[in-house]
Amino acid sequence: MAPLIDHPRRYELANELHARPFPSVERAGRAAYLAIRAKGDAARRDRSLDRAHLIALLDRYGAAHPAPDATHFMGPIGKYHLKWESHTEFVTYTVFAEGVADRAFDKGTFDIFPQDWLDAAPGQRITSALIRIEPVDSHDAMLERLHGWFERESLAAAHVLDEALVVASDFRIDEAGHMRFAVFPRPDTGERRIGRVVQRLCEIETYKAMSMLGLVQARKVVGDLAQIEMELSRVMSAMSDEAPEGRKDGGMEDGLLDDILRLSTRIEALVTQTNFRFGATGAYEAIVTQRIEVLRETRFHGRQLFSEFMMRRYDPAMRTVKAAERQLDGVAERAARAADLLRTKVDVARQAQNQALLSSMDRRADLQLRLQETVEGLSVVAISYYALGLAGYAVYPFLEPLGLSKGLALAILTPVVVLTMWLGLRRLKKHHLG
Repeated sequence: MAPLIDHPRRYELANELHARPFPSVERAGRAAYLAIRAKGDAARRDRSLDRAHLIALLDRYGAAHPAPDATHFMGPIGKYHLKWESHTEFVTYTVFAEGVADRAFDKGTFDIFPQDWLDAAPGQRITSALIRIEPVDSHDAMLERLHGWFERESLAAAHVLDEALVVASDFRIDEAGHMRFAVFPRPDTGERRIGRVVQRLCEIETYKAMSMLGLVQARKVVGDLAQIEMELSRVMSAMSDEAPEGRKDGGMEDGLLDDILRLSTRIEALVTQTNFRFGATGAYEAIVTQRIEVLRETRFHGRQLFSEFMMRRYDPAMRTVKAAERQLDGVAERAARAADLLRTKVDVARQAQNQALLSSMDRRADLQLRLQETVEGLSVVAISYYALGLAGYAVYPFLEPLGLSKGLALAILTPVVVLTMWLGLRRLKKHHLG
């Protein structure tokens, strides 16, 4: 029996499920997070530039390089710990450091990323964040810190994972250009659990930022669609009008067809431009919602939950994107229906023209038939005239013995000759038609 052969990528695919482990984070620590997105079509970017940028950072600290074609990396860089991941449209860097700074969310924490290295990034910052992990003894002390760190109006704070931790943020960009997240673990919370929460917070922020790109696209599309809908309404109104006098040759329909083709081309261009972004926005929104759900939030001192913040501030933006997508689909369907209606109108007009042409041909055929019958009658008369002359020469010698005059003889022969000629032509015509 032949040995069982594994698929060549079996182990690679199985290991992919375990390729991105959660980091272990000390109960007192800090993290700097950075997400970079390439300009233009980020999904088709040159990923070797991402790898080169990562290696440049690792070389600064004399750290080991990732495996070739790796899409993730975890390892020490000096006294810090780095987690790097490559995604469809962006790459993320998370650097963890032990201990908390004396000043909360000190912008110096982000100095882990050298400025010249940041300037050489193969893309643009889509988001960055400072995360402070600090065990605090009481809820009152937590509230005091939160009120000093965040804007109260937009502060979201919640117990998560069966009240093992308290997480908080106001989702505002600070003066240094970073988001801020606070994590207060209970003393008995494990490092892996803290790492999972920190990772979830980074993912919520990143996918929120990425999905908001769809809002920018949606606002632009809505403006373009408003103009297209006005032109499409004008075309539909023109289609419902009767063709003006002197334009029975289809010129009006040709002009409308050109308008519809132009509008359809613009709509198709919008669909092409927005198809990926709207689809990605829907996927990112689902990830944000799922990441918040797995935190298993419960209320912390009456503060709004992360899910409530998203419902009030984030969900309307996503509904705008979905509305723009539906509007684009609706306009595309209207343009397609307008083209179908115009095609139907042209077909009906052509059928009417064809019917009129057939009627005209029938009248012409009837006239031709009548003319032909008239010609046939004249032909019978003409032929009969000559035949009667020949017949007269044939019977003249016999008239004197019979005592008949030439006039009487011709009078007797005329009906006979005419009838004979008519029957002969009729028989000949039937023979040819048959």
